[in-house]
Amino acid sequence: MHPKRTALILLLLAGVAAFAQTADSIVLPPAGTSGGKPLMSVLKERKSERAFSAQKLSPQVLSNLLWAAFGVNRPDGRRTAPSAFNRQEIAIYATLPDGVYLYDAKANRLDKIISGDLRAATGTEAFVAEAYLNLVYVADYAQMPDTSDAEKVLYSAADTGFIGQNVYLYCASEGLATVIRAGIDRDALGKTLKLGPAQKITLAQSVGYPKPSN
Repeated sequence: MHPKRTALILLLLAGVAAFAQTADSIVLPPAGTSGGKPLMSVLKERKSERAFSAQKLSPQVLSNLLWAAFGVNRPDGRRTAPSAFNRQEIAIYATLPDGVYLYDAKANRLDKIISGDLRAATGTEAFVAEAYLNLVYVADYAQMPDTSDAEKVLYSAADTGFIGQNVYLYCASEGLATVIRAGIDRDALGKTLKLGPAQKITLAQSVGYPKPSN
């Protein structure tokens, strides 16, 4: 076989290996951890937007976004966002047009937990159904032993805020639209996600490409 053709085939196979999807999981490509706009620029451009186009987010963008949000950035398993006592109690549920996935930061994978388009269920505002991705942040109080109820609420709220701001900054760098939201029917969504009694929805965040202005 011609060397150039062999190289092309190997390149294609590598791409398939980097992004594999089964009925239950999406193995994400390695996150791109360099580049992007300077920090001061993204702080200047950070904003909330509530109008989204239907454009799909690529697997690479999903990987980069989730890594920026709460990915592993050190060999000891610590993350891109701080958490109280390093409990890492916040789970990210990624709601996409084909289902709801749980982000596994260590494996860099999305594991499907529910099939079907449930984006509208992640919020009380109409635009959430139009955003390609809705992130639902869930605190697991079982990972916060020897902590008062008030401290569990405080710490998990602060930790969610750190993650949400990471998403804001990534979106500002990449030209994506996003808004973090408290308008959620938490009881209904918790039942849909089959959350346990110690799991509490804190906030949600819509992400997608901005809708072109007329």
